[in-house]
Amino acid sequence: MKIEITVNGRKRQFDVEPNKLLLNLVRDELYLTGTKYGCGIGECGACTVHLDGEAVLACMVLAVDADGRQVDTIEGVAADGDLDPVQESYIEEGAIQCGFCTPGFIMTTKALLRENPSPTEGEIREYLKGNYCRCTGYVNIINAVQSAAKKLQT
Repeated sequence: MKIEITVNGRKRQFDVEPNKLLLNLVRDELYLTGTKYGCGIGECGACTVHLDGEAVLACMVLAVDADGRQVDTIEGVAADGDLDPVQESYIEEGAIQCGFCTPGFIMTTKALLRENPSPTEGEIREYLKGNYCRCTGYVNIINAVQSAAKKLQT
C-alpha cells in the first residue's frame, strides 16, 4: 500500500505491507532509532511517538493508519540544535540512566504537559504509568516532569 506520512515536519512516501507497524517503519526505513522497540505489546512505552499530537505506542499502530497524518519522534523534539525544555529537565534532574526508556518518557511527558501544564505529582504518576524504567526508580523522572512544567510556564 502506498502511504504518505509527515515525519518530524517532512513529508515522506512509503510502499508498505498492510501489517507493517509504525514502529518498524520509523526504525527500519527512516533509521530514526530513538524510538525504541521494548516489549512489542504496548506495555512499556519505549516506542512512544506523537501521532497528530497525541502520544501513541508505535508498536500498536499500523503504518497504514498513519497515512496522511503527522508523526513526531524523539529526533524531532530538539529545535535547531537546542534541546527542548523537557529534554533539558531530564538531564538536569538525573532522570536518565541507561537511556533506553528516555525517548518514550520524554514523548509522553510532552503530551502530558500539553494537556495539563501544571500536573500534580499524582497526575504525573498516573499519566506516566504506561512507561517503564528499570534504572531510575522514577523519583528523578517525576522531578524532571515537574521541572519541565515550571520551565514551560515561564
